[in-house]
Amino acid sequence: MNKIPPFDLSEQYKLIGEEINAAVLGVLASGHYIGGATVEQFEQQLANYIGTSDCVACNSGTDALYLALRALNIGPGDEVITTPFTFVATAEVVSAVGATPIFVDIEAHTFNLDPEQVEQAITERTRAILPVHLFGQPVDMTRLMAIAQHHNLTVIEDCAQSTGAVWAEQKVGSIGHVGCFSFYPTKNLGACGDGGAVTTNDPQVAATIRMLRDHGRRSGGYYHEAIGVNSRLDAIQAAILQIKLRYLDTWNSQRRTIADRYQQLLQHVPGIALPQEPANGRSVWNQYTLRILSTEPQPSASGQSTPGNRRDQVRQQLQQVGVSSMIYYPLPLHQQPIYKVHGQPSRSLLIAEQTAGEVLSLPMFPELSPDQQDQVVYSLKDLLA
Repeated sequence: MNKIPPFDLSEQYKLIGEEINAAVLGVLASGHYIGGATVEQFEQQLANYIGTSDCVACNSGTDALYLALRALNIGPGDEVITTPFTFVATAEVVSAVGATPIFVDIEAHTFNLDPEQVEQAITERTRAILPVHLFGQPVDMTRLMAIAQHHNLTVIEDCAQSTGAVWAEQKVGSIGHVGCFSFYPTKNLGACGDGGAVTTNDPQVAATIRMLRDHGRRSGGYYHEAIGVNSRLDAIQAAILQIKLRYLDTWNSQRRTIADRYQQLLQHVPGIALPQEPANGRSVWNQYTLRILSTEPQPSASGQSTPGNRRDQVRQQLQQVGVSSMIYYPLPLHQQPIYKVHGQPSRSLLIAEQTAGEVLSLPMFPELSPDQQDQVVYSLKDLLA
């Protein structure tokens, strides 16, 4: 029995290891490790790829979101509409700047923010919409931008899992007012460590982010005009990302091939719901996430009904036959301890809650072989038969 991991970064390194090694050694020999030409070159290359005038690199996707909110003057008293079904960083940064995240429900077929419910959640305190292009699937940006324009709101795209994804012939990160990217190693464009970036067509916003990421100074000297942070991308990571950016479209194409094959092989399997790529979008499949449909609701200790744990059983059984999978995310943000205590407007988030109990991400990385994929599919079919 061959063991199949959810992702395997060692295969990628085998392909481009010599280029990575040469780039890292070149930076080490240069003596320029923070900022400088290597980082600036990567920023320009990513801006060109995404289709924006500016790109500002920083040290994580979380900081990219935080710096964007700061640069857009979003803070105490403001509300930011976002999804409850995402990694905590999306809402965490809203709280970190003193604003309030307002959660609205998701679409069952894309796992993304439901635009129809966004408009219903807008109040006089709403300043921004923060959609997440989850698992590489682009959000309906046409609808969201129309809503934002009508209500004079800012749109901050969380593109952490979606570098290269497209909505209506535009890459995500170029449609909203800013796009925020993560280069965590497992992302489609991943560094060999942490990293992030903000893309924008607003030079003023870009300049403010550059100032904030470097302790609130613009010139590199000892004059500080704002309370900033230390959020600079290392030159070594920038050099590695320059190389990986050249391969990104190829890797994304390989991910699409794998996702298409999953769709074909699993389309008639009972008891599951497959992800659906939006008609006007092009996913980059950072994850291939399906739903293991719940069993009949089971009474909890409190007497309330909760979905059955069929997904968890399937995951454990897959692990026993050598197939690893992941759960993104087992508990929606509005049910997390840090947000459960905060009052939210009365609003149904039932799809997010049900989805959190059903999602299962199958192995997905560009180098996943057909034989490995067959093993994943046959194992899953056998368990669900």
